[in-house]
Amino acid sequence: MYKHVALLVRQDGMSHDEFVEYWQQNHTPIAREIEGVVRYQTVLPADPEAAEFDGLAELYFDDLDDLYAALGSEGSRDYDPAKGKAKQAREDVDNFLDIDRRPRIIGEETVEKDETGGDTTGLYKHSAFLVRKDGMSHDEFLDHWANTHVPLAREIPGVVRYARVVPTDPENAEFDGIAELYFESLDALRAGLGHESSRDYDPDDPKAKAPREDVDNFLSIGDRPRFVGQETVQKDATTKRDGNVTE
Repeated sequence: MYKHVALLVRQDGMSHDEFVEYWQQNHTPIAREIEGVVRYQTVLPADPEAAEFDGLAELYFDDLDDLYAALGSEGSRDYDPAKGKAKQAREDVDNFLDIDRRPRIIGEETVEKDETGGDTTGLYKHSAFLVRKDGMSHDEFLDHWANTHVPLAREIPGVVRYARVVPTDPENAEFDGIAELYFESLDALRAGLGHESSRDYDPDDPKAKAPREDVDNFLSIGDRPRFVGQETVQKDATTKRDGNVTE
């Protein structure tokens, strides 16, 4: 599936609590009905004061053209859908979001590990928005990530789901990818991946320590936003396919 992930930043003059109330009560009911959306999930920060963003909005589509029609292409932030719920949702974001400060990425998701059965509501997620090291090409980055880092990351204690999102148009993407790691508790997440306010964490467990050391081989840590939050699945039409979640 194709996925649009928006890192949300509230408008000036709006508190985080006001932002969350508007997003959940006003915008989410519209976003659920955007044409082509087959799954929609929101992620609220576990510690808003330490978070780099006010939330994540993640919308899935089966067809990339449907995604572009509803949410714009990688090279277009100020898109203008012509009709329907997509148009209504685009107009509504101006009521609570600072669009210019809202990074986003469009990509294709690959699930590397999943013990959740697709129901991620209530789980804690670490989303790392990856930027490759200087001197490394995007393809070299992808090769190291998939073949060297993923086997290490799967073994981090407490990880119940691990997914990668690779940009569909790398030349226009704001990031080289997203690594999404899910945990059943916030304590387990922080033990493996550090606290929200600490990028340069140093885990004790060897299976958490090995992937932490490896990130220095292919990532620019200082340029890599991260977000720790609790996820809610707002819509999921994928479970209707053969009775199982389709990835």
